Amino acid sequence: MLELMELLRADPGDRGLRTAALLRRSHPFDKELQIAGLVHCLGSLLRLSDGAVTVGVAAESIRPLLGERVARLVRLQAPHPPTDAYAGHRAGEDAEAVVTLRQARDSAGAAGLDAGVLEDWQPLLELVAAGAGRAGSPGNARDPLGSPRGSSRPYTAR
Repeated sequence: MLELMELLRADPGDRGLRTAALLRRSHPFDKELQIAGLVHCLGSLLRLSDGAVTVGVAAESIRPLLGERVARLVRLQAPHPPTDAYAGHRAGEDAEAVVTLRQARDSAGAAGLDAGVLEDWQPLLELVAAGAGRAGSPGNARDPLGSPRGSSRPYTAR
């Protein structure tokens, strides 16, 4: 987690921070979407030995820490998303989230946007990472507590 925070501090213009702030306002209950906004620019911060930068490298680098959905959103939000078999896998269920992430990413350059500070996002990063670490668990970062006791259906906020 500390390495990720250090890498995010290197984000010129705080693009990820601004994108995440917009998503926090528009989708306050979708924590994974917010975190995808925060880390979406990792591709430009990660440099391969030959200087190439790819969205796939960024997505794969965060998958073990932040989970499948965050990695998928990062991969699919790219202006020219990858065309490999993985890119289309399960993309349909997150199509709306990908569009929302792209819109927030494109709007994040607005002058005067108060995005706060990166340290404010560390607890949420840790929450999403904890949810990703519980593979097969009914809860996730969208619903970290899982289903209510005695219920076989997931809890839905109203």
